[in-house]
Amino acid sequence: MEDVLDVYKRPFDINKPVICMDETNKQQIKESRKSISASPGHPEYYDTEYERNGTSNIFIAFEPLSGKRYLSVTDRRTKIDWARFIKETVDNHYFEAEGVILIMDNLNTHKCSSLYEAFEPKEAKRIMDKLEIHYTPKHGSWLNMAELELSHLNRQCLNRRIPDQEVLKDEIALWENSRNNKHCKANWQFSCEDARIKLKKLYPDYISK
Repeated sequence: MEDVLDVYKRPFDINKPVICMDETNKQQIKESRKSISASPGHPEYYDTEYERNGTSNIFIAFEPLSGKRYLSVTDRRTKIDWARFIKETVDNHYFEAEGVILIMDNLNTHKCSSLYEAFEPKEAKRIMDKLEIHYTPKHGSWLNMAELELSHLNRQCLNRRIPDQEVLKDEIALWENSRNNKHCKANWQFSCEDARIKLKKLYPDYISK
């Protein structure tokens, strides 16, 4: 926990940005009956019945100090999918940076070994060398600021029925562009000093010798 909190105290560095990575999923739902459009004084009406139309995975890379975020919609969230998203992040969005400080949870797919399953060893090593990885502790996903950004996504964009993956991609792209154009940053205030007071029970008992 304190390792991640120390990373968040680092000043903005364009050559080595701090990136928080996370993922979520969205079930696509098709209407079984045509909805009634909204009219003055009346909201949109839709039938409680619906048709399930598969589930998509959503990756996000969020740079809290610059207010940039990049999202990718995939069919699944396998090791290969994660590796491809990391490569896209490193090569497309941060190709000019010397390195990327990556914060994420310790999911079994979030390993450098996944890069070697997806790419040739030389390519996997090249990507890996650009990463400085910091994992959030078990049951400490709240330390990942990408999780906060996904909460905004769910409330502002995904809190309704979306029929298929193509519509999902379009809606997420519009949301991403809107947030990036507004430079929506994260104002993280929680520090190691705060943790030692508010989360004292999580620390082992100190015995003075």
